[in-house]
Amino acid sequence: MEVLKKLFDQHFRAPVDRIQPLQGQLGGSGRNIFRLSGGNRSAIGILYPVHEENVAFLEFSRHFRKYRLPVPEIYAEDLTHGAYIEEDLGDTTLFEYLSQNRNGEGIPSGVIDAYLNVVGLLPRFQVEAGRDLNYKVCYPRASFDRQSISWDLNYFKYYFLRLAGIPFNEQALENDFARLTKFLLAANHDYFLYRDFQSRNIMLRDGQPYFLDYQGGRKGALQYDIASLLYDAKADLPPEVRQNLLNHYLENLGRFADIKHRDFMQHYYAYVYVRIMQAMGAYGFRGFYERKPHFLQSVPYALRNIRWLLHNVELPVPLPSLMEAFTAMVGSEKLHNIASEPEALVVRIYSFSFHQGLPKDESGHGGGFVFDCRALPNPGREEQYKDLTGKDAAVCEYLDRQQSVWQFWTNVLSLVDTSVSGYQRRGFNSLMVSFGCTGGQHRSVFFAERLAKHLREKSGVDVVVRHLGLETLGK
Repeated sequence: MEVLKKLFDQHFRAPVDRIQPLQGQLGGSGRNIFRLSGGNRSAIGILYPVHEENVAFLEFSRHFRKYRLPVPEIYAEDLTHGAYIEEDLGDTTLFEYLSQNRNGEGIPSGVIDAYLNVVGLLPRFQVEAGRDLNYKVCYPRASFDRQSISWDLNYFKYYFLRLAGIPFNEQALENDFARLTKFLLAANHDYFLYRDFQSRNIMLRDGQPYFLDYQGGRKGALQYDIASLLYDAKADLPPEVRQNLLNHYLENLGRFADIKHRDFMQHYYAYVYVRIMQAMGAYGFRGFYERKPHFLQSVPYALRNIRWLLHNVELPVPLPSLMEAFTAMVGSEKLHNIASEPEALVVRIYSFSFHQGLPKDESGHGGGFVFDCRALPNPGREEQYKDLTGKDAAVCEYLDRQQSVWQFWTNVLSLVDTSVSGYQRRGFNSLMVSFGCTGGQHRSVFFAERLAKHLREKSGVDVVVRHLGLETLGK
């Protein structure tokens, strides 16, 4: 953490006065991501020990910015310690914008416009900026070649099919994989392949898209990235929307490359399938193997995409064993039950005054965490805050300005998030977290509210909050 503070101070000539862990560090990438603030400046700080991926991201970022593509500016770096800071693009991903605005099965025109903007920019990454990119820094492979495809297919076979209990003939499936790989590699693959072009890796700021997480990029076929976005499982785009977006992409692609529609479409759905298999391998590894149930919540959406493909698409290459496996997946009652949303974990959050004693564990599980906030600066000692509570904006702003508060919060978040993940993995259904301070009015209430907001953003978590000190005060 100190290295990020140092980079921030060197770049902005101002110290960090707030550090906020971001949800991104809880995903599948392994990165530790923080928002650093000081005065009216902010930046995103990354800590990640894989040197080669860091080098790829930084070099790609600078290259794309040379082409005026919307990617974050890199402010400072210290790759010896696996650290860099970059432009803060806000908190709204394309996926969140879609989720917040969709109405039942319908997608509002504003969301469609955002997607059109995104797919219109994709050819500039793939073709225009891809022509003179330094592919020597690509990691772990310089191209989406036979080895890369083999890794993805075996990822699907061993971490999804095997762990989900879907029967298959090993040799027959390998024969299909060999035919599919040969067919995929017949497509022109001399373009930049973003690799993880999905709605969670695209930020929206002031309505404009900005692109992230291309550190796994390499040379590859054009079809892969647009398939990744349009068949992004939980985005659950309707078929007619996918088709309109694909048409818009192809229109824009024609401005940068002479690609015949028939040639593109000949290989397109094979790349849709291989991308879905790569994603399902990830769901299986994180969900079945690592027992992180929220990853399995994407499975029903992926199965819906496979069902549509089975009924509407015939590939130019025979893959009988693979299609049998897909059919078994779509019809598997066991898989449906495994992929169904697990029982929610109820997290009961209390604020209290130590003068009144600890909150009573009403669940019978023996409590959880009790955090003592009394060592932190106390707004209750300031005349202007005495009659306010930790819910009031003025008190929150006061506490947010205290470096010790954010150090405390970072430690709380690390402990609670670890327990929440562990409880969900082991099937527990109750966790208790309590914050105590002198009067149960300011600091404890502030942290209880802050944690509740954080946990409500998690899948499979129900949050119950009680402010015991405020109840006795009648507030």
